Amino acid sequence: MKIAEEYEFDERQIDRIISMAWEDRTTFEAIEYQFGLTEKQVITFMREQMHPRNWRKWRARVQGRPTKHEKLRNDSVKRFKSKAQRQITGNRISKKKY
Repeated sequence: MKIAEEYEFDERQIDRIISMAWEDRTTFEAIEYQFGLTEKQVITFMREQMHPRNWRKWRARVQGRPTKHEKLRNDSVKRFKSKAQRQITGNRISKKKY
């Protein structure tokens, strides 16, 4: 059974989890706090929801990134989302707006 089905996430929640997972400053702990998914479950969730090529790009991006882990991040970082981060809607990354 897929994680989205197991937790009965609607489309809006699925989009939000995906956008939080892509955001550099949103920790896995923040996703767990809001949606109840552990880091391992988020990785599996992203694999289920994304095209394999995009999943590999995402996985390479977040693997070992200190800002994705509460214990590894610098104490000076207080926000979840970078102002330069692109918006994700409908599982697609929209063009950056200036």
